Amino acid sequence: MATNLIRWQLTGDYFANCGCDVVCPCLLSSGPFMSAKPTQGVCEIAFVYHVEHGSYGDLTLDGLNAIVVARAPGPMGEGNWTVAVYVDDRADEAQQQALQAIFTGAAGGPPGGLAVLVSTVLGVKTVPIHFSKAGKRRAVEVPVAADESIRRAADPYRVRDLHAADIAVLKVQPLGGVRACLRIAEDIGLPVVVSSALETSVGIAAGVALAAALPELPYACGLATVQLLERDVVVDPLLPVDGELPVRVPVVDESRLTAAPDRVAHWESRLAAVRAVRQDRRS
Repeated sequence: MATNLIRWQLTGDYFANCGCDVVCPCLLSSGPFMSAKPTQGVCEIAFVYHVEHGSYGDLTLDGLNAIVVARAPGPMGEGNWTVAVYVDDRADEAQQQALQAIFTGAAGGPPGGLAVLVSTVLGVKTVPIHFSKAGKRRAVEVPVAADESIRRAADPYRVRDLHAADIAVLKVQPLGGVRACLRIAEDIGLPVVVSSALETSVGIAAGVALAAALPELPYACGLATVQLLERDVVVDPLLPVDGELPVRVPVVDESRLTAAPDRVAHWESRLAAVRAVRQDRRS
């Protein structure tokens, strides 16, 4: 390895699975290595790594896992890979950074040799990764969350009935409010993550209220989007401190409630439609 890189070494288990119809033609074809055309036209493959013993400098990586998911638009050796990296959520911050450096190729070694084939890195995420082996069999499980597929009140039930995901991501506003989300969470019986769209502190406060009212919350929520706004409509914006948000009702600063006349008319029309629906239901 280059002298300016931290020395690392790993021993453990590795396996991969791709979308080809037969055993990977990139590895077993009669032509040059990684020159065969994937049977589906594109190559989509997951590389799984379980570290039995490992180190990155003085840092131990024993027992941790990582997954690299790649998509090549043609023969793998031609490059233009799009890659996403998933690292074990049991790793502490320093271990996560080490796994990221190794499996993105930044730390050199064999992954660094493949990095020249990568044109796009979609990102690195920390997720629960459960690795198991029995004899010659190896398996890995990563929970799947239904997020953008849940937009209306009926969608979480459809996700449950189809066994389409392990986790349901609930957003308060499109699903009918905090009480409606609590009812949905109880009905579907899936672990829940509370998330939000790009909202002011008024909307985020509702998400925080839902998160606080849930009996169990095994995963982190996605409620830190206020910091993406140029300005907020409240006196004291709901911003995370050390990964936490307080449960409180934000005070609206009415001097900040300004908008172009056409936008005001648009939202007043929508509010009138909502009031009409509520009135119909009451009658």
